[in-house]
Amino acid sequence: MSSSATVQNSEPAAIEKGSSLWTDAFVRLKKNKLAVLGGIIVIVILFLCFIVAPIMSMAGMKANDQDLANRFAGIGEKGVLGTDQLGRDLFMRVLEGGQISLLVAFLATMMTVTIGVIYGGVAGYIGGRIGNIMMRIVDGLLAMPFLIIVILFREIITGRIDIVARFLVNEWSWDNDTVTRFANLIPLTIAIAGFGWLSMARIVRSSAASLSKQEFVEAARSLGLSHRRILFRHMLPNMLGPVIIYATLTIPSFILYEATLSFIGLGIEPPNSSWGKLIMEGANFLETNVIVLAIPAVMFSLTLFAFNFLGDGLRDALDPKASKD
Repeated sequence: MSSSATVQNSEPAAIEKGSSLWTDAFVRLKKNKLAVLGGIIVIVILFLCFIVAPIMSMAGMKANDQDLANRFAGIGEKGVLGTDQLGRDLFMRVLEGGQISLLVAFLATMMTVTIGVIYGGVAGYIGGRIGNIMMRIVDGLLAMPFLIIVILFREIITGRIDIVARFLVNEWSWDNDTVTRFANLIPLTIAIAGFGWLSMARIVRSSAASLSKQEFVEAARSLGLSHRRILFRHMLPNMLGPVIIYATLTIPSFILYEATLSFIGLGIEPPNSSWGKLIMEGANFLETNVIVLAIPAVMFSLTLFAFNFLGDGLRDALDPKASKD
């Protein structure tokens, strides 16, 4: 028997790389065809409203330029989608109306998420009597009729915003059209967000109350970390899933609120236009020229469906139970 032993070099076993929750969620999201379609539609609409519309405006195509000689021009006769009852370019009106509707929804959602996460996170983390009192305040506000409160809140804010707008124009020589355009958005945005954060606070409070009892939170407390650091550096990242899902589903709700207020004449005011405002104007010509109503209504409905499909897809993708499938 030979003293030399045959040494066999065995290759190390391949180590399988782990994947994060966000990677798994993205993979599941791509499998949801309706969510992917909704995301594509949202991107296209945002591109048209915020990229194409400004470029066309700089090229001389103005949404508010009137041409009474070409009232109700058909598709392709003047402009891309024809003209409205005052000869204005309907395509530009729809795109600029989308800018206003989407800006109100996005800004109100950002405010809603910020207020709701802070308020609900603090209530859930503190718990006890103080946390319960904070949530009873939320329940009381939720019992109020949303649209009526928003209308009253908007009327209160509008006067103060007008004073600030006049100051910027007269004292600081800001452009009057720009100030008027954006000053008109602020009261409506604040009014919607002022009561829109209540549901977000309830969702975040539930997640924060559950996470506050987890081992990693207890470990952070034992290390002497501040409550603010524990809440925003350790707990908040674990609440991002529900927050993102609800924020995505909140955007179409706020678009609908803005359209409802504009339709009844309490939303966006001239010279601004929104999808709700355009639908209100088009409804007056339903029997004579349905295209003036149909185009903004289709864009409005398509956007709502797209955001809802995307929100439902994100909810399924970020659901922790789905990762076990």
